[in-house]
Amino acid sequence: MDDAARTTHEGHGGRPPGRGPLRARSRAVWSVVGVGGLTLATASPTWVSTTVSTALEPTVDVAVAGTTAAPAVGAAALVVVAGGVALAIAGRVARWVALVVVALAGALATASAAAVLLDPVPAATSGASATAGVTDLTSPVAVAVWPWLTAMLGVAAVLVAALAAAGAPAWGATSGRHERADAEPGTGDTDGTDPRSGSAPSGDHPDAPGQHDPHDAWDALSRGTDPSADR
Repeated sequence: MDDAARTTHEGHGGRPPGRGPLRARSRAVWSVVGVGGLTLATASPTWVSTTVSTALEPTVDVAVAGTTAAPAVGAAALVVVAGGVALAIAGRVARWVALVVVALAGALATASAAAVLLDPVPAATSGASATAGVTDLTSPVAVAVWPWLTAMLGVAAVLVAALAAAGAPAWGATSGRHERADAEPGTGDTDGTDPRSGSAPSGDHPDAPGQHDPHDAWDALSRGTDPSADR
């Protein structure tokens, strides 16, 4: 290994270098959360619209929102957002699970939007039934741009998950507490305790001359005796 490669390797704390634009955990988290939020936003407006006729009104406008036309889109968007939040605290194994879930949710959002784009009539008919109580449409079904955007954002979620997976090896641990198990044997904790024996530092040993064990002293005081009487 040459000097440049060794420096790069050591600069990452021994972790394999990540690849792609999402080598930083925070960037990956915000990218996933952003895509999920945008997907949820595109599911709120009207996706399909048409008209029906009733006995009381010759023309009744019917507008079907994306969350009604494709209920799975809203759920998938929330899963993507939750996956992004999970990435912020996930460990080495959990991060891969979160990324897989994000990719699957993105694929579900795309598939649900594509189903409406390919055949919007069922969604329009269901909306007409809920709005006016009839199912006979009196005008062609108009499809807005929103399902197209949702389908593209679903693909974007899959791509972001793949990019985050490529950069994940360079992510550091979320907290020093999670890395305590990786400490070198014999180094001990910062308070001087030997991790192999579990013993306290020799200077704080309860049996050292002139030293009182706080717990024994407290018990002695509780019994009404002087804890220093035997010293």
